[in-house]
Amino acid sequence: MGHVDVNGVSFSLPDGRPLLNDVSVRVGEGAKVALIGPNGTGKTTLARIISGDLAADEGAVTRSGGLAVMRQFVGKVRDNSTVRDLLLTVAPTKIQKAAARVDGAELAMMEHDTEKVQMAYAQALVDWGDAGGYEHETLWDVCTIAAFGIPFEKAQWRLVNTLSGGEQKRLVLEALLRGPQEVLLLDEPDNYLDVPAKRWLEDQIVASSKTVLFVSHDRELLSRVATRIATLEPGAAGATLWVHPGRFATYHQARVDRMARLEELRRRWDEEHAKLKALVIMYRQKAAYNADMAPRLQAAETRLRRFVEAGPPEAVPMPQNVRMRLQGGRTAKRAIICERLELTTLMKPFDLEVWYGERVAVLGSNGSGKSHFLRLLAAGGSDPDREHQPVGDVRPAPVAHTGIARLGSRVRPGWFAQTHQHPSLLARTLLEVLHRGDDHRAGKPREEAARALDRYELARASEQTFESLSGGQQARFQILLLELSGATLLLLDEPTDNLDLDSAEALEEGLDAFDGTVVAVTHDRWFARDFDRYLVFGGDGRVYESNEPVWDEGRVARAR
Repeated sequence: MGHVDVNGVSFSLPDGRPLLNDVSVRVGEGAKVALIGPNGTGKTTLARIISGDLAADEGAVTRSGGLAVMRQFVGKVRDNSTVRDLLLTVAPTKIQKAAARVDGAELAMMEHDTEKVQMAYAQALVDWGDAGGYEHETLWDVCTIAAFGIPFEKAQWRLVNTLSGGEQKRLVLEALLRGPQEVLLLDEPDNYLDVPAKRWLEDQIVASSKTVLFVSHDRELLSRVATRIATLEPGAAGATLWVHPGRFATYHQARVDRMARLEELRRRWDEEHAKLKALVIMYRQKAAYNADMAPRLQAAETRLRRFVEAGPPEAVPMPQNVRMRLQGGRTAKRAIICERLELTTLMKPFDLEVWYGERVAVLGSNGSGKSHFLRLLAAGGSDPDREHQPVGDVRPAPVAHTGIARLGSRVRPGWFAQTHQHPSLLARTLLEVLHRGDDHRAGKPREEAARALDRYELARASEQTFESLSGGQQARFQILLLELSGATLLLLDEPTDNLDLDSAEALEEGLDAFDGTVVAVTHDRWFARDFDRYLVFGGDGRVYESNEPVWDEGRVARAR
């Protein structure tokens, strides 16, 4: 088994701002360590330094055993790469090089079918076999069948952009967990997975003998899997890292105790510092008229100098204090009415009434039509009136359906999109977006806009463009725009996927105070606990209601 040792790593952003400050952590053989922290503190950057994608300004990373990495982009691939290309990105280096030689030889044969080119192709196939390529194709066959029910021979040339985010994640996780590398570095492996797939992931990591360092915000996964919790804590000189040696169940109390201990140590240091300075001042005054006091003054000054040189105790980390003020407003009693609504080719017809003020969670497997349903409501329903036009700059794409979906009077839908795709926000700073406003919200004076960003812990990112933010920062900014838009119906598609723990809790508090109706698609078991009702998209194509969360619905049976 392998290990990872991060020792004294520091890193600064291109603009000079310190991001990581003297970060150290050891992930021992067979350990399952979670890396958490507020959005934007450098979790993905640290992961890239560990994987070798980035060079640290200071410090070193040592590893034993092969390292396999799931990068954050998996689940969001929208280019023209194939399933084979995706599997190669997580294969050992020797497999990647052998595959590149085979591809190059095949291309050369298409252009020049000479004996020399044929011999080069034959040698490339021999090298592919020597590298273990055929064994990997057997492994990939198991992976593609497990991920989406198609053998590798048929699936290898399929475009990755035709797979759902959950299918992309599951495919890569299958390859990593079954692969030869002894150390896994997983950046948000649970994003885009439905609950059955998350439970599968949890069981696989717990049962695996591999060493695993993973970034996640899913509180259920942290609770079940992590044997230790490594927390990046923001500071003025960059984020530092604290490791809780226990499980997630004891993490919160341990963190509270640690904060109290650091505050007490700082208080005692300040008191001792003030005492020593007062002593120096006293002896200096006495030495001014009594030469016998000079040695005592010198001793007091030496004691103060050594005390200051030793430095204060570890600083108390800057607290994360996200404050969401989702307001809403009174609407008709029936906020949403669906009559014999059928999402074409997705689910069977169903009826639904959602009343003003209700919190409804939409549950079901990936690909069952949950996001389509939310998008239909976000567009204002089947035949929207002017008052039902969505707030915000994104116009939902049409959803093919039969039957009726209708919104009540004064219901203004605000849509949180899972993909964070906002073309109108690109190349604009957060401060600029709030200052200028749009068709649905008035612009704000710069001071007021800065205060709003500060409530969402985005003040330091105010001059960054939207696309340069981390996934969690983008999610928080989207929620801020919903807050300012005057929406009375919140339609949230996986809102906690990229939010850190403090932000997810702040969202829960904000929704509790929201004067309106909430419909949320979620696979977050922790987040779903406090909803009033549950609309379940079943594996048999039925849509039904439940008073308790239902997490065991399988994939909807369709021809693939």
